[in-house]
Amino acid sequence: MIKKYLLVTKPGIIFGNMISVIGGFLLASQGSVDFSLLFATIIGVSLVVASGCVFNNYIDRDIDCLMERTKNRVLVQGLISPAITILYACMLGIAGFALLYVYTNLLAVEFALLGFVVYVGLYSLYLKRKSVYGTLVGSLSGAAPPVIGYCAVSNQFDTGALILLVIFSLWQMPHSYAIAIFRYKDYLAASIPVLPVKRGISVTKNHITLYIIGFIVATLMLTISGYAGYSYLFVAAVVGFGWLIMALTGYKTTDNKIWARKLFIFSIVAITTLSIMMSVDYSQVAAPESLLTFVWP
Repeated sequence: MIKKYLLVTKPGIIFGNMISVIGGFLLASQGSVDFSLLFATIIGVSLVVASGCVFNNYIDRDIDCLMERTKNRVLVQGLISPAITILYACMLGIAGFALLYVYTNLLAVEFALLGFVVYVGLYSLYLKRKSVYGTLVGSLSGAAPPVIGYCAVSNQFDTGALILLVIFSLWQMPHSYAIAIFRYKDYLAASIPVLPVKRGISVTKNHITLYIIGFIVATLMLTISGYAGYSYLFVAAVVGFGWLIMALTGYKTTDNKIWARKLFIFSIVAITTLSIMMSVDYSQVAAPESLLTFVWP
């Protein structure tokens, strides 16, 4: 009974977003952690993400039945009715946004709303099915949680928040393209216009390489701009260049599916490692005279 309501929220996605929320929150906290605020932010974001995932499951139920990896999802199997699904998604969303509104600040709520609207409204409802750029636009929703965590503490969108947004947006691209390559047949069967299907795997490999290079530069900017320490810098460089080397091996691979799966797994390891490092190796002198600072009144 409970299991089906848990599965429809995509727990794996929620867990991944929790890690990034914590990373952004602790980076902004700089060692002075308000644990009640941290807990409220994690739960609030998790509920909003869960709501978005339930809506996504509802929207995608007609194409999920065409894909091998999604054909056994709760809604495809008819284990929850569409009406109950919508009600459940709305309840999760209302609870999540209410929690963030009460315990964080308006800026954090607005980024949560931005991520939600992009994921459900732009990506799930339209771009995923209609445009090769769906992944690019959708990456903004995946980048919202760490920024929410950061802004929940700082109540300002400064250079640190911008760098987090760029890091996680750039990370989303090779991560998602790797999935699209090793699940190529699924996307083709469902007529989803992801880059490998529309432009080919070779072109996708070029995009993956370029995005990882951009990701490396963005991760290093946290230290260069004074937000993270040198231990973080070292780990970010090792992880980033390790990911790049793995991507480059794709040009010589004889099995794109195996290569893409390894790239996907490493992407999760990479972003988890960086989230942990920015949590523990923050800089106490994070540029007060930031290049970009917007404080919500």
